[in-house]
Amino acid sequence: MKPASFEYHRPASIGEALDLLALHGAQGKLISGGQSLVPMMNMRLASPAHLIDINDLSELAGVRDQGDAVEIGTLTRHCEVVSSALLKKHCPLLPKAAATIGHHAIRQRGTLGGSLAHADPAAQMALVARTLDARITLASRSGEREVASGAFFEGAMATVVRPDEMIVRVRYPKLLPQERSSFKLFSRRHGDFAIISVAVLLEVHEGWVRKLLIGLNGASPAPLRLDAVAAEFLGKTPDARWVEALGLAVSRAITPEDSARIPPIYRRELARGLTVQALQELLAERKGDVA
Repeated sequence: MKPASFEYHRPASIGEALDLLALHGAQGKLISGGQSLVPMMNMRLASPAHLIDINDLSELAGVRDQGDAVEIGTLTRHCEVVSSALLKKHCPLLPKAAATIGHHAIRQRGTLGGSLAHADPAAQMALVARTLDARITLASRSGEREVASGAFFEGAMATVVRPDEMIVRVRYPKLLPQERSSFKLFSRRHGDFAIISVAVLLEVHEGWVRKLLIGLNGASPAPLRLDAVAAEFLGKTPDARWVEALGLAVSRAITPEDSARIPPIYRRELARGLTVQALQELLAERKGDVA
């Protein structure tokens, strides 16, 4: 199939792009990498009357050090996230997750902002944003507003972005010296959407767990952060028994939808196993650092 007819716009500035969004409202759609939007248009799942191409807005790309945070422009490609030395040092969960997105060609075109705005339930960038409590800045002709990732995602392919708004940048907190992070996913084939993905951030201080963040995709319409589960495992020694108990607690905390193709018990077991793998990796890294 081919897309329905539309009018193509290529703004030369952010202001012009925002003018077009304000003028066309829900009939307008931004495009940057187009890795999700173009297939949807070809299948007539999306039929915008106005396509607004923001690829000329180079000021919306790049990774910047902002003191206690790292700021990433919405037009930054996934491949740039993977290769960024700044992110590898201060926010390594992002490059780890971005490296698992699709295939090489997709990572060359797909953008951070496009992934967040699309809000696919299996999207890696949505999961990392939720896990790290990223702050997402939206712009319109009336100004800017910042939204916490916990309030940004409303459900499957649904966010709080209004028709006249666009994502302009995202801020992620820097990893502290004793913190470690891991990203794990399972898919049927390399490059496929993940059935379950898990993001974990762990801080161990003087032999006990001081900080623990657990994010999970694939068990709900929007990325989850399992704060209630994590709270039960703080202040304890992260030994093998602790790891297994935490994996089991994660599997029991989720309620995947019933599907003949992928039954809930399978997703729960994947969540348990991936959580255990992530924790084992982080504890091995810490042991190597101490040694």
